[in-house]
Amino acid sequence: MGKIKNLSVRKTILLYMAIALLIGFLLSAGIGRAASHAQLSVWWHYVDEEAYFQAVNRDGPDSVTDIPRPRSYEMTSTDYFISELCDFLQTYTILILSMAGSCAAVFLFYRNKLKKPIAELAAASQKIADNQLDFHITYENQDEMGVLCKEFETMRGQLAENNRRLWQTIEEEKMLRAAIAHDIRSPLSVLKGYQEMLTEYLPKADMDREQAMEMLSESNRQIERMDAFVETMRKLNSLESRELTAAEISAAELEADIRAELAVLEKEYGKRFVLQASAADETFYGDKEIILEVTENLLSNAFRYGKQQIAVMLQTGSAELRVCVRDDGEGFSEDAETVTIAFHGKNIKDSLKHAGIGMYISRLYCEKHGGKLILENEEQGGAVVTAIFRRIS
Repeated sequence: MGKIKNLSVRKTILLYMAIALLIGFLLSAGIGRAASHAQLSVWWHYVDEEAYFQAVNRDGPDSVTDIPRPRSYEMTSTDYFISELCDFLQTYTILILSMAGSCAAVFLFYRNKLKKPIAELAAASQKIADNQLDFHITYENQDEMGVLCKEFETMRGQLAENNRRLWQTIEEEKMLRAAIAHDIRSPLSVLKGYQEMLTEYLPKADMDREQAMEMLSESNRQIERMDAFVETMRKLNSLESRELTAAEISAAELEADIRAELAVLEKEYGKRFVLQASAADETFYGDKEIILEVTENLLSNAFRYGKQQIAVMLQTGSAELRVCVRDDGEGFSEDAETVTIAFHGKNIKDSLKHAGIGMYISRLYCEKHGGKLILENEEQGGAVVTAIFRRIS
């Protein structure tokens, strides 16, 4: 039954029609034979039995003597009707049963093969039109309709994923606008306060030169902060339009680049590092600049928040590349979604030096490369960040 259910539409309709015609032929043969016997029984009532048996004896036992058909005026109306009905059945039964069997085959074919998938597709189309994407198509036969339903299910899943990404983009834009307003308002407020103080106290000579220079120096720092913010915004606007460039990347050359970056950070922060790289001979195809930029962001965060030692693990395969960075700091106090939003900072002082988009950019680049960014906390303490990149061609 499973094989029959999974037959193609063409083979199924041919099977249904063949079975219907075979049954119709057998039934028509049986009905025709029964009608012939009934007709002969009616005719026998009007046969001269003595003359008939004399003819049989004369022709011999091997001969076949037909019962003669009586004339219509010789028969009663009932026998005439039965005789004519038997003629009709013998002549047209096979045609009637063939047509009836074909109609029954088409009806059963539609009910068993098309009705359920068509109903599911119609219901799914209506739900998609109503923007309800939290459903699944359950028709799983391996025929043409099953393939169509599977493709429709794939389309539904892609639409749901597109909607999720759209809402995520909208939420990120809301948070981005709020962060922009906050990051611009803070230095402007400082500059405004210093300007008011200088305007009020400088003409009265109530402020010495050293205080004035300190205010001007702080104002310059706030202006530099705004310049850095503008540069960051320019960089953010170019993230989505950046195209990936696939190139051959070996584990050895990637390890050398990461080790060089680690040496610089070790000297800057005075913290040790341990690098472990998989000794795989497989070649990975991806955008090396993207991978190194994400790795640098993860390493900078680890050295900034780690206490003594940073551990880096590099795994390179033909289909996937992983960069795992562990530190011995306090770990993440917020969930991964919050940490990877734009302009997220751990504290206000930290935001004076860092724009808070490193993790945000890392997440976007990992997703752009077909992978993802995983943020976790070690049981013994410390943060673990794993960047996964998929092979591109």
